[in-house]
Amino acid sequence: MIRYCYIESMVGRLLVAGNEGGLRYISFMEGKHRITPEIDWKEDRSYLGKAIRQLDLYFQGRLKQFSLKLAPQGTPFQLSVLRALQDVPYGETISYGELAQRIGRPKASRAVGGANARNPLPIVIPCHRVIGSNGSLVGFGGGLEIKRKLLDLERTHR
Repeated sequence: MIRYCYIESMVGRLLVAGNEGGLRYISFMEGKHRITPEIDWKEDRSYLGKAIRQLDLYFQGRLKQFSLKLAPQGTPFQLSVLRALQDVPYGETISYGELAQRIGRPKASRAVGGANARNPLPIVIPCHRVIGSNGSLVGFGGGLEIKRKLLDLERTHR
């Protein structure tokens, strides 16, 4: 059974959801890939207490590395991208091409971008740290303004 709750953050309202396997979703409620609870999900804020506390500390600039059990879903390729994203240090950025290199698929920068866009756990799996090869902010499910806020937060507290 998936348990969920909503939290308010510096980047707007977020849905946070997980089950015994770990944290499954973080969704920007104003984003273009918004997730809404399914009928069999149960609202249970206390179940997600650790994730809520860590997200709150992150937004305060006091947490640089999450220590949560994660259970993202995806294809093997998508999951390889998500694993590599977790190695991008707090306050730093890389390009889609660099990320493709890191997973051993140097010609797959577009596919890496697609996997990045399907990240079910933004913020915790830091897809906001991936930028265009020219340094521009591109592609983020929560919108570029939220991406900018997250990067600015990290630069300030690095």
